[in-house]
Amino acid sequence: MSKHSAWRRWVGLFEDADDPRTPRFDPVHIAVVLVAAQVVIGALYWLLWTLFVYEGGLPSKVGPFLSVAVGARSLRDYGWLGAPDHQGLFEGWAANLAALLLSGLIVALLFKADRPAR
Repeated sequence: MSKHSAWRRWVGLFEDADDPRTPRFDPVHIAVVLVAAQVVIGALYWLLWTLFVYEGGLPSKVGPFLSVAVGARSLRDYGWLGAPDHQGLFEGWAANLAALLLSGLIVALLFKADRPAR
């Protein structure tokens, strides 16, 4: 095999005529899908981090909240001093609760979107 025929065979791999029945992909659409996927992954990471990690996460606050709700202990027992900047164990509860509500909303919307497909 000569250099010329090897080169033609190599170039021929990339110069085949396109079949008109095959779908065409726009590079802009592929780029948008890649960027959108990264945004969704970042939003999901933020949401789950806020729910489970931020200021101890929501699971660490459920038990103490229930003990306060039934009257077994007081907020002061968990470090709450009544000021917004001294909430003790309950620091970050608003962000944790917002993440829980947003997670529930997203799950409900995904469930609703999936139902017509079935």
